[in-house]
Amino acid sequence: MRILLSNDDGISAPGIQILSESLRQFAQVQLVAPDRNCSGSSNALTLEMPVKIQTLANGDISVRGTPTDCVYLGVNALMVPRPDIVVSGINAGANLGDDVIYSGTVAAAMEGRHLGLPALAVSLAGSRYFDTAAAVTCRLLKALAQEPLRTSRILNINVPDLPLSEIKGYKVTRCGRRYPADQVICQQDPRGNPLYWIGPPGEKDDSGTGTDFAAIEQGYVSITPLQVDLTAYAAQDVINQWLSQVKVS
Repeated sequence: MRILLSNDDGISAPGIQILSESLRQFAQVQLVAPDRNCSGSSNALTLEMPVKIQTLANGDISVRGTPTDCVYLGVNALMVPRPDIVVSGINAGANLGDDVIYSGTVAAAMEGRHLGLPALAVSLAGSRYFDTAAAVTCRLLKALAQEPLRTSRILNINVPDLPLSEIKGYKVTRCGRRYPADQVICQQDPRGNPLYWIGPPGEKDDSGTGTDFAAIEQGYVSITPLQVDLTAYAAQDVINQWLSQVKVS
């Protein structure tokens, strides 16, 4: 198995380093990751300037760009032949519910899917047991190698921050929902100019049975299939009916 491995926490983050070590025990891995933390970058692609790379002594590639840049370059230029699958992670912190909108971890996997490859996004609901998330990822990839999953979907995998022996199993889930985030933290620089920090995500709103939130709280690995097509098909008839009733000039 040829794996393109990326993340949004940066090339030196413990999650991607622990995962790469585990994956290299049974697969050919090319690590292509941002040279810094790019959390919250979503699907940003660098278009107005060249993207610089640096190949490290061990063959890993550091990119002065976004997670999406990393996967785009990795698939189309840096990994020859192309990979069999794209893996993004392990993110330090869960990507649950509405988090997937902003997540660079999920965006890296989404770019892999957009380029025609199977893709996994892996996040740990904490920052302690990266080895657990790595073991879960390896098990899932070995299962995919034995029996490919032909869904044309991204698998967003969230792992409880627990020892592997305490993981209860796997649940296929849907994205929960958070209340809107509304906190902005204002500070001043030494010259008195305002500085603004984006606050934390909103609290859980929909976290009931079947959601990714619920699975993690119960000690299960959450597997949520995501798709690139954002079309709200169920709303098309409603909008057509609305257009027939109003005058749009």
